[in-house]
Amino acid sequence: MAESRPRVGLFVTCLVDLIRPSVGFAAVKLLEQAGCDVSVPRAQTCCGQPAYNSGDRADTKAIAEQVIAAFAGYDYVVAPSGSCASMIKKHYPGLFADDPPLRAKAEELAARTHELVSFLADVRGVEAVESSFSGAVTYHDSCSGLRELGVEAQPRKLLDSVPGVEIREMEESNVCCGFGGTFCVKYPDISNKMVTNKAGFIAASGADTLLAGDLGCLMNMAGKLQRQGVPVKARHVAEVLADMADRPAIGEPGQAGDPAGGAG
Repeated sequence: MAESRPRVGLFVTCLVDLIRPSVGFAAVKLLEQAGCDVSVPRAQTCCGQPAYNSGDRADTKAIAEQVIAAFAGYDYVVAPSGSCASMIKKHYPGLFADDPPLRAKAEELAARTHELVSFLADVRGVEAVESSFSGAVTYHDSCSGLRELGVEAQPRKLLDSVPGVEIREMEESNVCCGFGGTFCVKYPDISNKMVTNKAGFIAASGADTLLAGDLGCLMNMAGKLQRQGVPVKARHVAEVLADMADRPAIGEPGQAGDPAGGAG
């Protein structure tokens, strides 16, 4: 009897949906290649992290309840974002400490939720991907994925399997880029100093392309690199792993959400 394919609900994330849909398509391709049946629940919205970080627990709980309902019944929930996956996995259960039935549902969802690359490597046992890429890349370890979910070796392992990829580690790859969701709005001067430092380390690595697993971080770093005139392209790691790195890089004219490029 053939082994059944696990049903995966893809949590697309707000930024991927609005700014970089190609990351979602790359995630679907990678998950299907890993033997999964993938669905994208239409009822999904934000994970609630902006409200949570701003102290708005009432709206966060309402959003979390919607997410819990939207992703009921899937074997796994996978997000191409360490911060969104971590919000669901690490913070949802605590929202319902005074509501045991909802806490149980949140804990059950948390147990099924994973960041994309860690799901491929750790759950599905993927050791190599069907892709090719020509160039030197440097990888930024986003805060939530690294510190809350342990995502560090997995993307580098899969990138090593891609012919043509040369990984050049930057200095302080595990230090925050300064985005931090609402942090960059609350503390713009500190945030700017942090991303300025990060841009310097990226440039010093000698890499042609910057990769990361969170689009917010990538947009922040890509903007600073462009303003400084540093010719380094920024892409989500899923785009390289899925052999879908042939479109404009993040922030370049032509990408979805770019004012100069329209929705193409």
